[in-house]
Amino acid sequence: MGFFDWLNEEENTQKEKRKEVRNVDRVADTEFASENAHMDLREEELDIDKYRVETGDVTLHKDIVEEEQTVNVPVAHDQVVVERKAVDREPTNEPITNEETVHIPVTAEQIDVDKHTVVTGEVSAHKRSVEETQQVRDVLHKEVADVETHGNADVINEDRK
Repeated sequence: MGFFDWLNEEENTQKEKRKEVRNVDRVADTEFASENAHMDLREEELDIDKYRVETGDVTLHKDIVEEEQTVNVPVAHDQVVVERKAVDREPTNEPITNEETVHIPVTAEQIDVDKHTVVTGEVSAHKRSVEETQQVRDVLHKEVADVETHGNADVINEDRK
């Protein structure tokens, strides 16, 4: 027997096996023995669960920065102006003494710098939930009915809901 004869014999054997699968013993198989047959069809559905995971965090804190500030403050001080003027030589009865003294106080404003703290703003933080859509892809399997007819079989397909 040659190689090609062996190949043809193998092919014929496979064809006979396929024919055997199609030949159904309609008397022994109860699904085909009755007038009404029933078959359940199944399909897969996706089960999607959601859960939270920590993806990061936010920390609020304060830093202290120094800023030099220059402020011009007007200050006042007294000046004593001595004015001399000539008079007409009028006679007087008062004797000349060195006991006459005039005291004039002189003042000046001094600057006293102090600091105090004031609230200038407020920072607050809160979380909010933002919803978005993500696409999930997977391959699902589904059973569908395949109706084969052999010979002269009259089949009417009706879909009921």
